Amino acid sequence: MLEKLEEIEQRFDQIELQLQDPNNATNPSELQRLGKAQAELENIVPIIREYKKALKDLGEAEEMMGDPEFKEMAFEEVTRLKAEIPALEDRLKALLVPRDPKDEKSVIIEIRAAAGGEEAALFANELYRMYARYAERRRWKYEIVEHEESGIGGAGRIVFTIDAKGAFSQLKHESGVHRVQRVPKTESSGRIHTSTVTVAVLPEVENVDVQIKADDIEVSTFCSSSAGGQHMQKNETAIRIIHKPTGIVVTCQDERSQQQNKLKATAVLRAKLYDYELQKMEAERSGMRKGQIGSGDRSEKIRTYNFPQSRITDHRIGMDMHNTVTFMDGDIQEMLDALSQDEQAKKLASIEDTAA
Repeated sequence: MLEKLEEIEQRFDQIELQLQDPNNATNPSELQRLGKAQAELENIVPIIREYKKALKDLGEAEEMMGDPEFKEMAFEEVTRLKAEIPALEDRLKALLVPRDPKDEKSVIIEIRAAAGGEEAALFANELYRMYARYAERRRWKYEIVEHEESGIGGAGRIVFTIDAKGAFSQLKHESGVHRVQRVPKTESSGRIHTSTVTVAVLPEVENVDVQIKADDIEVSTFCSSSAGGQHMQKNETAIRIIHKPTGIVVTCQDERSQQQNKLKATAVLRAKLYDYELQKMEAERSGMRKGQIGSGDRSEKIRTYNFPQSRITDHRIGMDMHNTVTFMDGDIQEMLDALSQDEQAKKLASIEDTAA
C-alpha cells in the first residue's frame, strides 16, 4: 500500500507545480483540469503524510527503547503510535476505494408490476409514493415521465426522475425485485398473498455520455390519455421512441406539449441505452446474461415487505426493520445507509485481498 500512497503524493506535488506554472495560468481548460485533479486528491494527501510521519516516528521510538534513559518515554510513544497507525490505515483504505463516477448523478427510476396481478400493481404505486416521499424528505425535485394506470388504482408501470446531485449514490441499491406479503384489498377470505414488483434505478445520462443517431430511432406520436393531455385529446402530444438496434421502447405523455414529452422520452432512452451498454459489458466479462432486475420471479427478491408482521427484510445484507408504516412513507435512509456501508466494506475487502 505504501507504494500506492507514494504515487498519489507525488502526483499531488506535480499538480501543485503545474498550477504554479505561468504557462498554465493563461489556459483556462488546463487550469480546470488541474484544479479538478487536485480536488480529487486533497482529502487523502494530508492523511498519507500523517500516516508516513507516524511510521517514521514509530521506528525512531522503537530505536530509543534501547536507551535506558528514554525507555519509559519511548514505550509510551510506541504504544500510542501502534494504536493510531491502524486507524490511519483504515481511513486511507476507505479513501482509496474507487468512486463510482455515476454516484453524483440524478436518477431515472422505473417501477413495474411483476407477479401477482392487481395486487402487484397496487404495490407498484405504493413503492412510487415511498420514493416520492423520500425525495420530499431530502427536498429533492421529482417528476413523473410515464404512469400506466391499472385497475383499481394500481400501476402497471411508472417511470419518474429525481433531479438531485448524489441521488444515484443513495438509490442505486434499490434495483431488483421487491416482494410484498399481505392480505390484498380484493381478498375477502383474509388470505395472505405474495406479489412482486421490479425496480430499476438508472443514472441520468448527459448527451456526451451516449450519442443517439437519428437513423437509429423511430419517433411516433399518439393522443395523450394522461391528466396533462385530457383537454387536448384530439392533438397527438404523447411521444413513443423506438431504438431500432436494441428494440428499447420509451413513451412519454405526462407533459402538455409534444416537444416537452419528446425531451423527457429522449432522456429516459439515453439512460436506458447507457445501462444497456453497461449490462452488456458486465455480461461479457462474467459470461452471464442476467439483467439488472431479473425476471420478477418471487425467488429473485432483494427485499420483502411483510405487512402482517410489520417487517421489512433486505435479503442481501440480512437486515430487518420493524416500521412498515413509516418505511412506506419514505423513512428509508437507515436501510439505504446500511446498503452503502455493505458496498463500501466489500470494496475495502477487495482492496485488502489485492494488497495481500
